[in-house]
This record gives sequence, structure tokens and C-alpha cells, in this order.
Amino acid sequence: MNTKSKSMFGDDKNPSNIIPRKYTMDSKIKFRCHPGVSCFTACCGNINIILTPFDILRLRKYLNMTADEFLLRFTEPMYIEKTDLPGVKLHLDEKGRCPFVTPDGCTIYPKRPSACRYYPVGMANFHEGGEEGVDSEQFFFVVKEEHCKGHEEDKEWTIREWRADQGVDICDDMNRKWLEIVMRRKSFGFQATMSEEAKKIFFMVSTNLDKFKKFIFESSFLDIYDVNRETLDTIQNDDIALLKFSYKYLASCLFGTQDIPIKDEKIKKRVARMKEEQAGKEANADETYKILKEERDRLMSASKK
Repeated sequence: MNTKSKSMFGDDKNPSNIIPRKYTMDSKIKFRCHPGVSCFTACCGNINIILTPFDILRLRKYLNMTADEFLLRFTEPMYIEKTDLPGVKLHLDEKGRCPFVTPDGCTIYPKRPSACRYYPVGMANFHEGGEEGVDSEQFFFVVKEEHCKGHEEDKEWTIREWRADQGVDICDDMNRKWLEIVMRRKSFGFQATMSEEAKKIFFMVSTNLDKFKKFIFESSFLDIYDVNRETLDTIQNDDIALLKFSYKYLASCLFGTQDIPIKDEKIKKRVARMKEEQAGKEANADETYKILKEERDRLMSASKK
């Protein structure tokens, strides 16, 4: 990432742009971006905007598109930083610019992605995806890039006021559980492999709620998972509820949590199958031991002759 590139995951490869100070909610900053600043929309080029599931949902609804159409027209696949989790980012135009930016500003401003809303304030945590039960220390930092003249404006805010003005809080609320899954996966490192099937499930659930809904109601999903009727009625008609449900499914599917319980009969069948497999392994081991012992006895008998 160069001086104009930014990401909500905090992996800025040019840390000289970050002011070396920890900010709290009540810390004050001076910043304002508006059409009158000379650098207006300069930050909308040469960027790396990773889209969260909430970003995708809001953008495609705002543009009145299906998930398939939005993904095809405006995104490109990538791997989320320091993981093997597949995701998508905004596909830039031939000039390396955001496809939604014009000389007059952002055409999707009311529903712009989370990463755009954060800028120039970032959030960081110690113990991200670290040991379970260890509280993380949350703090904020400010990115001050050379080209950005917004820092020269007289408008003063607290971090809290800036976040509220930019609509960051709702993004944090809707992104939190998904980011926890990403950070948990990141904590395992690349030495822990994830199956191709698990990657496909993560990608489908994270990018395409339309397909996830079909997966729930038109596959064997409900034969396996125990989901009450009230929840099913809600997620069938409420995309925000479906989004939150998708995070529970990912946690259950990828990490074996009990966010969505498996039906008792399925558990019993799985246990029985595991016992059968174990019994078969033990039988094979006994047979192998018997063969090896007989071979050893034969060799020892032959050596004495």
C-alpha cells in the first residue's frame, strides 16, 4: 500500500503517514473534507477498499442490484490480508479510480463503504484474535497523508463526534462479528490450513446473501441445523437479520461454535459414524500388528536354523 492506499484492516505499509499517538474517543482532531479543498477526491484513487458483507448489502440495495450483478460489475476477488479467506474489493476503473467517484464527489456517499467512512481516523486493537479471555485494548490513530489538505481546515471534532458524523458506529456494529471471524482465522496463521470447501462457504456467505438464503431454504441446511420457526420467518424477510445470522453460521461452520446448534439426530449419527470408523481403524491396527508379529516370529525362527 502506498501513500494513497488505505484499508480498514490497519495494515498500512507506509506507517510514516500515521501520527505516532494513541487517540481516545474524547481526543480532538482538526479535519474536514469538502468540495472546496484542493485535494477533493484525490484520496479516491489508487486505493484498496475491501468490502465487508454489510458494505455489499448496502451498496447493492442502494444501486438496486442483485448481489450477482453488483459483484460482477464493481468488485474483484482477493484474499483478506494475512489470511487465506477469500473476499472482494472495489474494482478500480482504467485510471485507477473508484468507479463511483466523479469530479463532483462520491455518487454513493450515503452508503459508502466502511473503509471510506473511517478515513482519516483508524481503529486498532491489541490482542486482535489473540488469546481467548484476554481483553483487547482499543484505541484510535490518525492518518495524515501529504496530499490531504483536510487537516488544514479549522473544523475541530472529538473522535467520538467524527465517528458519529461519518456513520461509523452502525458499521462497527454490523461488521464486528464478521471481523471477529477474520481475526480469529488470522490468529491461527498460515500453518493452519482451511479446506477449499470451507473457503467457498466463507466467500459465498460473506459476499452473496441471496445465495446464502437459497442455501438455507433450498438445500439440506435445515435437515442439519436446528433453527426455530421464528428465526426462519425473520431471516426470510429481513436482510439485516439474515446478515447477523450469516455470522453465526460462519462461526459454527468454520470454528465449531454452538451459535447454530446441529440437530440431535445428526449428532448421534455423526458420533455413531465416528465410532464405526474408529472401530475399523482399531481392527486394521490389530490385523497389522498380528501380521507384523507373525513375520517377526518367522524371521527369528529362520535365523536360529
